[in-house]
Amino acid sequence: MKSEGYWVELYQGQQRLGGGFLVTRRFVLTALHCLRGLNAVEEELNIVLADGTQVRGEVRRRDKDADLALIEIDAGHDVRQPVPAAGVARAGMHWRGPYRPAENDVELTGQVDHAGVSYLCEGGALIEALQLTTDQYLGDYSGYSGGPIETGDRKRKPVVAGILLEQVPDRCDAGRNTNVLFAATLREAMQRFDHFDVVHLLDVLRPPQVRSDASPALQPAPSPARHQSDRVEAVIQAFQQLADGNVLDPVRIAELRYLALKEVFMDDSRAVSHE
Repeated sequence: MKSEGYWVELYQGQQRLGGGFLVTRRFVLTALHCLRGLNAVEEELNIVLADGTQVRGEVRRRDKDADLALIEIDAGHDVRQPVPAAGVARAGMHWRGPYRPAENDVELTGQVDHAGVSYLCEGGALIEALQLTTDQYLGDYSGYSGGPIETGDRKRKPVVAGILLEQVPDRCDAGRNTNVLFAATLREAMQRFDHFDVVHLLDVLRPPQVRSDASPALQPAPSPARHQSDRVEAVIQAFQQLADGNVLDPVRIAELRYLALKEVFMDDSRAVSHE
């Protein structure tokens, strides 16, 4: 798993717990059942990024009913992996799961059969979920739990619509599984965890780091006003995309737009005060 992807592996010591993915450069989302092997007393774990970098993390929130967990990356680590944009899947869309439990495992692909269905998950909660079928008949997909569900063209910036949670058993043979999977929508996770609503969008909008090997003479510095204007415009466009895609309800979008713009202005003010 050596790439520039946003998915991660979770370990405690040498024991692999499962997979997850970055929703910001500070938080990792995973399925709670992936943490069953975690020491009940010790909440800290190791996070292996897609490029092989290891960082420390700590479980911050557990939603047992929805089978979701949020892990915070230690503030001492500078995570530079890409952060995916949030999206909404629709029935008939093609999907892929870029996370693979091992390098010799196949990458899952398939079709979204139903989007936004009310699903009673193993945790006991009714969640908004995606019902998926896979092109690959593996029998057991458990190692893929906690991985992201992407929709759209892989040549473009990935859009994450959900997190893989469960596999449907065969109704005629309880000991056999089908190739039908359920994933919680990313909208469901955003509603259950308020940690990354605004900071997620700001991470997505944050301009990429300037290459350290580039000549300063070739790096024209934009004026503070121009930089702030660009960020404000990016925030407005991002929230318009959320509104168009029905990722969040209009009232929540208006609230988050205000908070995000406030954070942009405060961030720029702090930068100016330190110059």
